[in-house]
Amino acid sequence: MTSAFTDEQAVQRRKALRALLIRPLLVSGKDDDMIRLVRRHATELRLWLSQETGWRLQVDGDSVRLFKTAPADADGTHPARDGATKPAFGRRRYVLLCLALAVLERADAQITLGRLAEGVLTAAAQPDLVDTGISFTLSRRDERSDLVAVVRLLLGWGVLDRVAGEEDSYLSANGDVLYDVRRRVLAAMLTGQRGPSTVTASGMDQRIADLTHELVPDSDELRNRAMRHRLTRKLLDDPVVYYDDLPTDERAYLVSQRHAITRRIAEATGLVPEMRAEGIAMVDTDDELTDVRMPEQRTDGHVTLLVAEHLASANAPVSLDDLRAHVRRLAVKHASFWRKGVTEAGAEDELLDIALGKLRALRLVRNLPGAVVPLPAITRYAVDEPTIRSAKGDKK
Repeated sequence: MTSAFTDEQAVQRRKALRALLIRPLLVSGKDDDMIRLVRRHATELRLWLSQETGWRLQVDGDSVRLFKTAPADADGTHPARDGATKPAFGRRRYVLLCLALAVLERADAQITLGRLAEGVLTAAAQPDLVDTGISFTLSRRDERSDLVAVVRLLLGWGVLDRVAGEEDSYLSANGDVLYDVRRRVLAAMLTGQRGPSTVTASGMDQRIADLTHELVPDSDELRNRAMRHRLTRKLLDDPVVYYDDLPTDERAYLVSQRHAITRRIAEATGLVPEMRAEGIAMVDTDDELTDVRMPEQRTDGHVTLLVAEHLASANAPVSLDDLRAHVRRLAVKHASFWRKGVTEAGAEDELLDIALGKLRALRLVRNLPGAVVPLPAITRYAVDEPTIRSAKGDKK
């Protein structure tokens, strides 16, 4: 009986940890069941996260927040979206998001979309922002659409709750929307190693570096612990960790400790380690802990798979021109199954951009000027020549 109880507890802790990896911010009203589960196992989860990743877990009455270390700011392969099928956020939407959060920080318990827009316009008029060349009037529908995308992202995160109205009425300039501002959730949005008010650097790059900088330990034991934290985070966050991408000390540590590190991750999360000569991938057999899935259905998913198969057979960089020609041939071959317009002139550019974006996000390819480099993990999508057997079972 004790063993069965212990096993069930482990299963529930694993479920709770996976929920946090999928959604590092859980809010009441949207994630009540998972919040109760995390709260029940909070002590064990905090201990594991502290020992293995250095991440902090905060459990409040209104929300649960896993404060993960901010990823590399140069990685643009997992952009924000206000819906799985919606366009990725670009520079303007990210600026609007930051301005909206700043306005909400000073707002009352409720705010209208129109009042939020006014606050954003006031903040956007600051000279330092104007000097960057970014400006907003929110008089055009496309600018209002960007603000609505930001608001819907905040609704999805639980920072805002819609009280009355619809965003479409604001887009048409014939109505407004009222929101509750969830201040506890808003306060938990920012993650970093230090408070922004303590950063004195003036340049944006240096300010971000200061926000995310982690102190270097002064003993071998602490340095090894810090390396284990960094490597465990990578294995949890990145689709593939390649040895060649790691600093020399981290590579040596991972090679020597890979079985112990991956075993602890597997026990805690259910991820399955796949270790190859080039690196390690922690595979989710349930296909839950990812925002980019492969293979996927529909035209874009099929194109991505076929491009991956093509690149998997290459032993060298493949030019973008060759890939465009390949996609054009695929479009003709599969025109009756793919969406309309795929055989029109220039359609291959969009199809290829989408496919390569997914492959970059999965660490299966890397871009070069005018070419694409297939990375080792893409070989899992290689297709072998079929083996044909005769009636007697002989291979041909």
